[in-house]
Amino acid sequence: MEALQVRVSGDRLLIVELGKGIDPVCNDRVHRLAALLTAAQHPAVEAVVPSYCTLALYYDPEKITWHALIDLLRRCARRLETEPVPQAHVVEIPVCYGGVFGPDLEAVAVLAGLEVEEVIRLHCAGYYRIYAIGFTPGFCYLGGLDPRIHTPRLKTPRVLVPAGSVGIAGGQTGVYPLAGPGGWQLIGRTPRRLFTPDRSPPVPYQPGDTICFRPISAEQFARLGGEEQG
Repeated sequence: MEALQVRVSGDRLLIVELGKGIDPVCNDRVHRLAALLTAAQHPAVEAVVPSYCTLALYYDPEKITWHALIDLLRRCARRLETEPVPQAHVVEIPVCYGGVFGPDLEAVAVLAGLEVEEVIRLHCAGYYRIYAIGFTPGFCYLGGLDPRIHTPRLKTPRVLVPAGSVGIAGGQTGVYPLAGPGGWQLIGRTPRRLFTPDRSPPVPYQPGDTICFRPISAEQFARLGGEEQG
């Protein structure tokens, strides 16, 4: 428990800190602790939400005292270094790059000093860990982007980003499952519907899983059910 930092966030939420920054080793510890807390099946624990280097623990204060909650965390933390990392699934996402689907692709290439085709190749070459899901339902924050294509956010965010858009912001990449505002540089779009609220689970991935991107043509995009406009 000495390595954990616990912050109170309201009357039914704890934030447990296990490190700093975007670090796969730290993120592994986050997922191991999440697995241990979930496996404990304590009736007071309502949800365990892993993120980059923290874990949010939602609980019912009428079902557990503060001291009992901390004791639960201590017991799980004592097993943290021996608990195996939960198995990650690899999810492949087809992407049509550039043009109307990725209006910022050429700008990203110019900033990187690369040809457009090289940016696409580098983006597709990566296997990206899902560090967190949030912002909008199913939006995944992916680490592991090749440093050669790290790109700053747009100075002025778009009011509407089409659903399925794939973007870059700094050292991260991600996919917008739903249409909405956004400030990431858009390099492509997937025809795959990633958020389906009446499906269980509603998204085909979870934090800790891995995403890879596969380039497709505009014709393939259309055949897979994609729509040009968002």
